[in-house]
Amino acid sequence: MTDLNRTLSGRKKEAGFEWGALRTLSRYLWPPDAFETKVRVVIALILLALAKVANVYTPILFKDAVDALSGKETAIIVVPVGLLVGYGVVRVLSIAFAELRDAVFAKVGQRAIRTVGLETFRHLHALALRFHLDRQTGGLTRSIERGTKGIDFFLNFMLFNILPTLLEILMVCGVLWGLFNFWYALVTFVTVTGYIAFTFIVTEWRIKFRRQMNETDSQANTRAIDSLLNYETVKYFGNEEHEAQRFDRSLASYEKAAVLSKSSLSLLNIGQAGIIGGGLVIMMLMAGNGVVAGELTIGVFTMVHIYLMQLFQPLNFLGFVYREIKQSLIDMEAMFNLLHVEQEVSDLPGSSPLNVDKGEVAFEDVSFGYDTRREIQQNVSFTVAPGKSLVIVGSSGAGKSTVSRLLFRFYDVDKGAVKIDGQDIRSVTQDSVRASIAIVPQDTVLFNDTILYNIGYGRPDASSEEIQEAAKMASLHEFILRMPDGYQTIVGERGLKLSGGEKQRVAIARAILKQPKILIFDEATSALDTRTEREIQAALKKVSANHTTLVIAHRLSTIVDADEIVVFEQGKIIERGNHEALLAESGSYAAMWERQQEAEKDSEENVLSNPET
Repeated sequence: MTDLNRTLSGRKKEAGFEWGALRTLSRYLWPPDAFETKVRVVIALILLALAKVANVYTPILFKDAVDALSGKETAIIVVPVGLLVGYGVVRVLSIAFAELRDAVFAKVGQRAIRTVGLETFRHLHALALRFHLDRQTGGLTRSIERGTKGIDFFLNFMLFNILPTLLEILMVCGVLWGLFNFWYALVTFVTVTGYIAFTFIVTEWRIKFRRQMNETDSQANTRAIDSLLNYETVKYFGNEEHEAQRFDRSLASYEKAAVLSKSSLSLLNIGQAGIIGGGLVIMMLMAGNGVVAGELTIGVFTMVHIYLMQLFQPLNFLGFVYREIKQSLIDMEAMFNLLHVEQEVSDLPGSSPLNVDKGEVAFEDVSFGYDTRREIQQNVSFTVAPGKSLVIVGSSGAGKSTVSRLLFRFYDVDKGAVKIDGQDIRSVTQDSVRASIAIVPQDTVLFNDTILYNIGYGRPDASSEEIQEAAKMASLHEFILRMPDGYQTIVGERGLKLSGGEKQRVAIARAILKQPKILIFDEATSALDTRTEREIQAALKKVSANHTTLVIAHRLSTIVDADEIVVFEQGKIIERGNHEALLAESGSYAAMWERQQEAEKDSEENVLSNPET
């Protein structure tokens, strides 16, 4: 099982599970170096306590007012007015304290959500390519989204709903015991605890249905995103109905879990109503008997009723709140677990930036495999001298593109070393390594933004003039000017509004703009027509004149001027030399050259014989 699947599975041991999420969250609510945040937390807790004291004192004032109103007429003119005004003021204060508490704590909660979200985002970018190849994007984004919402819900309801309610229960029990006797406090406590226990037990049973809903929701979302991202493939094979059925199977699973969740909620609500009704009847009977016996006043009877209704009103939502808090903890843990995924590739302590002077690239006896059971490269050694070009050719799966991934340090080699200017890239910072290299990949993926933004991504602080100059060198400027919105043209998701050749030219311009010491072209012109390819080859030759250039090539006709060519086969270098020397050897390279020449000749003949195609 991959790290991501472990993260998103949601099937973890319950013991200590919630505490793990709470411990992680507490670091963001009480950060060691944030004095303002700590002050806000303390003030919010004080306001919370004041709000509950005011809330508990309100029924006492109401009782006194009722008793005063049922007394002598002379008292009605003075005493009830003061009590009623006091009652109103205290009620306002209870609300005001609660609102001030929310206002003071708002920055703490939102800062925690922001910090967690940013930390998770940065951590995901710091993880190795292996993690991102295994991930399910829809499920991952859903997990992060639910995690941040879970933090918000937990803070709002656990800290300012559940805990204050429990505090109020204890205060009310104390007041009833102090003013009357132990039995009033006992009935209140037993009723409330029975309500809470029943709610927790039934809700705990119901959580499995909610978990099923989340899992099927993530599955449906992942399938929908995956299908839409591969829209053209779906259309090519006419599999719209197949995709719809796969999506519907996930929706059907969600529907079944949702129905069970809703039905069990009705059972929970009925049980809660029975417990509340029973406790209320017992307390009213006790208070009513006290009034009849002359031991209690009408005001006391009213106060007891108000206390119970005041307690049960927030408890009406306890099942929902408990379930959502439980789910919030699950969602938070899923997101926090992303932070616990180890970085496969990380900087060594005290790593210094790469010092790039000449830009020499060297692979020294490198062996590497994505899976320990299969090596992709075996004892690979080559050197690209500063300002020179080296071309890697070979059949598909021979390990050519792995060279660029190792050079960018997306993975660490299993054996040997990759060096730039004599420095092992594992001993320097990753950022400095990647800053010294620019790549034009075979499969160019663009951001859903403007052409200007996508070219400028190579160097975000570049001016518009520099971006346009890079576009000119990539033979892209004139094409952009012909578009209605010019450089402000939106390229669409993954650049789908541009052709393959246009996307590659954007990637070439982006690499040119970066102005690195080392350039990598991973079959950079494979999607271009012959004329455009020749234009770009001339531009690339000019751009790479003073750069160390590593080319991964398919079309051999584009690399005849390379300083050195190495031929890969099954992860090993089997031939090396310049174009003429390799042809003279009559080996694998010569055979590949002959096959491509024949294929190009056949293609030209077909064009001549079918001019309309």
